[in-house]
Amino acid sequence: MSAMFDGSLRGPFDKIVAPVGAALQKLGVSPDFITGAGVVMSAACGAAIGTGHFFTAFILLALTGIPDALDGAVAKAGGTAGPRGAFLDSVSDRLSDGLIFAGAAFYFLEGDTPRKAMLPIALLIAAMMISYMRAKAESLGYDAKGGLMERAERFIALGVGLAISSLFEPVLWLMLVLTIATAIFRFVKVWRQASQKPPLVPPRSLSRRRKARDGSLTQRARAQRRTRLKG
Repeated sequence: MSAMFDGSLRGPFDKIVAPVGAALQKLGVSPDFITGAGVVMSAACGAAIGTGHFFTAFILLALTGIPDALDGAVAKAGGTAGPRGAFLDSVSDRLSDGLIFAGAAFYFLEGDTPRKAMLPIALLIAAMMISYMRAKAESLGYDAKGGLMERAERFIALGVGLAISSLFEPVLWLMLVLTIATAIFRFVKVWRQASQKPPLVPPRSLSRRRKARDGSLTQRARAQRRTRLKG
């Protein structure tokens, strides 16, 4: 699900899509199929951008939001929501971003100033940094949410640039500036948390080590107890 529906909007949004998800689940539609359909739409959107068909790309971009909203609802309706689906959803989001911005890069490569292709490439790098910082921070037990240009905001801004083709390049520049600002915001946020307090939850690696240590201590205590009983 897009970051747009985090927080206070998630509850009302889930209530809206839940009946649709339940209906699709009864029809035998797989949430993985819906996720895959979203990736295919993103690829088509990237191709439309690359060939300069901006209005078609705008329609396809809008349609990519439907699978993004419904795959989770179908999984919940079928009782199959879990880490596997969340992993697939996250990977498909990154792939979709890459396909769309690759299309934008191709569009500039075919234009009068091929060097402008570095603009969507830089935007993609900044967007990937935002996603990675959040994933890494949460794996360490810190909060890295927030910022002016998360994934949903990027897609809304891109939609404006596609709907009004004369604004396409200026919108990309604005997205790049705000995306970099978001990346800096998240880095500073996590840096301060890590400098001032321990993580909210133990990092996974440390948790595994602690469990292994506690297990060895338990075995040692049992061995000492058996020795005392024998003595």
